[in-house]
Amino acid sequence: MRLLLFVIVLIVLYAAELLEPVRRAVIMPFTALIAKTSAAIVQLFDPTVQASGIVLRSADNGAAVAILPGCNGVEAMICLTAAILAFPASLYHKLLGLIAGFAAIQALNIVRIISLFYLLQWNRLWFEWAHLYLWQALIILDALIIFIVWMRMLPPPEPTSEPNRG
Repeated sequence: MRLLLFVIVLIVLYAAELLEPVRRAVIMPFTALIAKTSAAIVQLFDPTVQASGIVLRSADNGAAVAILPGCNGVEAMICLTAAILAFPASLYHKLLGLIAGFAAIQALNIVRIISLFYLLQWNRLWFEWAHLYLWQALIILDALIIFIVWMRMLPPPEPTSEPNRG
């Protein structure tokens, strides 16, 4: 039953993410916010970096990365959301897991974006490898680790009182 709930939540959230109104109203503005946040962090060290929509760009050398759907951490968050919602826990603990998980996934995703931005300027071949293989796996692994840590932090289930059968 829990596996079915996991699959249903996964399908519904992935399908919702693909709907054009959702992309326009939620996904793209969220992705632009990730670009702005990444630029703000990089600007602490390099004031020539700017964000324009979903693009992080260096005004010095013109290097730019676009944060496209699939690179914004949303898919990892969808997987984590489905797992947390399908797991037997209180609504309170589920909400805590979702909030902490969202923060952790997005923090790592911002590190990912910034590292890829600089890796692109250093070596395009390494950028492609890190982008397509290393970081994709690490973001999903992050979601899995968050789920495992969240499960282990849950309070133990309350013992059920079954009648004595003597």
